[in-house]
Order: sequence, then C-alpha cells, then structure tokens
Amino acid sequence: MSVYWNSRVRAAVPYTPGEQPKEGGLIKLNTNENPYPPSPAALEAARAAADDRLRLYPDPSCAALRDAIASVCAVNRAEVFAGNGSDEILAFAFAAFFESGDGAPPVLFPDVTYSFYPVYAALWNVPFREVPLDGEWCLRLEDYEEPSGGVVFPNPNAPTGRAVSVGAVAALAERLARRNTVLIVDEAYAAFAGEDCARLVREMPNLLLVRTFSKAHSLAGMRVGYALGSAGLIGALERIRDSVNSYTVDAVAQAAARAAILDQDYYRRITEAVVKTRERAAAELAAKGFVMPPSRANFLFLKHPSLGGAAFYAALREKGILTRHFQKPRIDGFIRVSVGSDAEMDRFLACCAALAGSAR
Repeated sequence: MSVYWNSRVRAAVPYTPGEQPKEGGLIKLNTNENPYPPSPAALEAARAAADDRLRLYPDPSCAALRDAIASVCAVNRAEVFAGNGSDEILAFAFAAFFESGDGAPPVLFPDVTYSFYPVYAALWNVPFREVPLDGEWCLRLEDYEEPSGGVVFPNPNAPTGRAVSVGAVAALAERLARRNTVLIVDEAYAAFAGEDCARLVREMPNLLLVRTFSKAHSLAGMRVGYALGSAGLIGALERIRDSVNSYTVDAVAQAAARAAILDQDYYRRITEAVVKTRERAAAELAAKGFVMPPSRANFLFLKHPSLGGAAFYAALREKGILTRHFQKPRIDGFIRVSVGSDAEMDRFLACCAALAGSAR
C-alpha cells in the first residue's frame, strides 16, 4: 500500500485470477480454457491481420465483428457490443446500469457465483445483496423478483455448473421489466449447456447477455467478448466505453474473433467433444463416490468422499494436476475442474481413483 493511493484503491479487494503456472509438466485444469485449438480460420485471420496496418488504430465500432455476431445470433448490429473480454463488458455494465451510493437499491446476485461481481460492485460503489443458492446449488429465480437495483448471474452458474431454463430467464426478465430493472445474464458457458437466451434479446428490452470468445471459441489469449441486448442497453455500454477507451478491441483480435464465430461447424464439433468428455468424467467420478451437481458447463464442481477441498486440491497438484479451490463459505470443500482433453481427463480420473481408494 502506498501513500499515493486514493481511497478507492485502498478499499479495493481485487479478483484473484486462476494460476498460470510457469513450470512445465502440469496438466492445467484450473481456468476453464478449451482443450482444443482455435478454428484454423481464426488463426489464419489473425496472421493476415498482423501486417503493416497495425500502425493504424483498430475500428472502434468493431463493425465487421459485430456484423458477424449479429448474423449468427439473428439480431441487428445495433444490438451487439464488442469488448476486450467479457470481464470488461461486465465492468462496463455495472457502471452503466446499476446506481451507486449508500442510498441506491442493492444489485442481486448469487452467494456462490463468479467472484468478479462483488469486485465490480465495490469498485463502482454499487450496493449489492448475495442471494443464497438452494441446497442443490440451484438458482431460485423467484428470489430475484423483489425490488432491486438490478440482477446479474451466470447461466450456467460458475463454479457450480448448474443452469436455469430459457423460459425461466424470460419470465424473470418480464417481471423485472415492469420495474425498469436490468437483468444481466452472463453466458460465458452457455455453449456447453445446449441452449442460450439469444432469442429473448429482441423480446426483452431489459435483458443483456454477456458472452466470451475465451471458452467455447478457444480464444482466451485474444481477450474478446460481446454482449447482446436492445439498442438502448448497447448504447449505454458504448457511452461507458467511450468515456474510458474507444479502442478496446485490437485489430488482430477483431479479425480472429470474426472468423471464429463464422466457423460454426468447427466449434460445434469441439463443443460436442467437450460435453461428451464432461459426461464421461462425471459418470466415472460419481461411480467412485465423488459428489457433484450436474454440470452444464465445461467444468465439474466436485467434492472428494473424505478429503477436504484444500487437501484434495493439494493432492492433485502434487500429482501434476492443477485445479481451482475456492476458500469461501459453503464451497471450501469442493474443487472446480475444467474439462480437458480425453488424455488429460484420463490422468485426472486415474489420480481421483487412487485418492478415493487410499481414503477407504
């Protein structure tokens, strides 16, 4: 802490990202990256964009990328926002839609969810209230219908992997719209759930969907995200962006992301492969006594039959497998495991079988 920090910086409790190991030899199952490479078309587009045009600023409107997203998602360009990863878009959304100050109504989000939400709320001085998940790790959407400053949650939820139906999201959005309340649904993992809420965007003017190219599109290193929403919501995000930095998405990232979203056949295949591996791993783990809610994402949220979460995490790391452990109430007995390649998951499952056997 420095004497030069202002009160906002002093009070900030930053998000802790997943470990990016510097040593080799570890199987990295801790940050929900895709085990498959990006589309060859995306890689070629990135190479083609990395030429002497890099001396120029990128298109601040991301028009070509937004047009591609709009064509795939069946919306208009005015209903698409592109940003430097979904995290940046979420930060903009907290600034754009939620009131700040002690007298403002609280924003609602789950008590077990993406841990960046309270960070954004604190940064923008937005009051919030955490709504408990039920005993099966499910969101009870009826708990979010009370008057509030807004609602945000991931679907599927992280780190639990559980999802709510599109119909339930539509019903909640409709009820919140009667109070002019914004509903933000973070769809970072929706591709692995088999359904998403894109069709609701044109029906629900208060619904904002936030997505990323980091997970299903294998472009975590590019840091590209997008939002779908009514022109009014998108316009608010643009006002915040242009008050911070108009050129948030670089030219190479725009080109790669555009090619990626247009290569739907490739990503459909690798998403199906991830889901198949997820289901196989979940079945094997359940048969060995591990406890986990059913996942609709590209990760599993599991508990060892007898080891605590920290000990389970440490035992796997000792065997060269990196997972994620959250030292938080209610979930400190669990770890989150990204779905890796079949070979990576075979090694993970073998380690889990050995640990379960030794605990008997």
